[in-house]
Amino acid sequence: CEDCGKSLIGECKLHGPLIRAKDRVIPSRARLTLPHYLTLRVLELRAGNQQILGVFAKKVIQKRTQFGPYVGQLSTKLTCYDESRLVLQVLKDGGKYFLDTPNEDCGNWMMFVRLARNQEEQTLVAYQHCGEVYFTTVKPIEPHTELKVWYAADYAKFMEASAVFIKEESDVSPLPSVAKEPVDPWICSSCGSTFSTFALLESHQCIHKDRV
Repeated sequence: CEDCGKSLIGECKLHGPLIRAKDRVIPSRARLTLPHYLTLRVLELRAGNQQILGVFAKKVIQKRTQFGPYVGQLSTKLTCYDESRLVLQVLKDGGKYFLDTPNEDCGNWMMFVRLARNQEEQTLVAYQHCGEVYFTTVKPIEPHTELKVWYAADYAKFMEASAVFIKEESDVSPLPSVAKEPVDPWICSSCGSTFSTFALLESHQCIHKDRV
């Protein structure tokens, strides 16, 4: 204790404990790689306060937008399995390896993307290219929409999986839904008409193109 000049085991009974200053919490590598137009949301709470996260769009993401490559550790065994995420493998030097992400410092943000349970909710397709795995959008993704992925047809064969995955609803109780922020209407630059979604605006603009 610098006040009484004594070397003590534990706190000083006369002057009390020291004021402890904590280091700033640094986000994991995976969270730091998240593009600025995407955000993470907590969707479920499991035993032990384990959070199930989802990746959501903050603005419109166009069709045929490519993300990647997926970052993970090459491993012959999968050490971290989550039924809500895709299992990914790559072919390198004649061997088949898992892309393992045992923690958030071993991967990038793509490890948070959940699998699609059917074609209707699928927004991304996963495929292998030059020994790496990429995700590409299969449709325009509107704001507040979750990014969900499934295998491309050829990659599904490589993974020995079906072309479409259908999963029963989870028994885990989700968190209460959060009200969405109001989204500005989409305005046609040609006639000024407004639309609630980008898809409706895109369809409307085709009319102008046909007239021209």
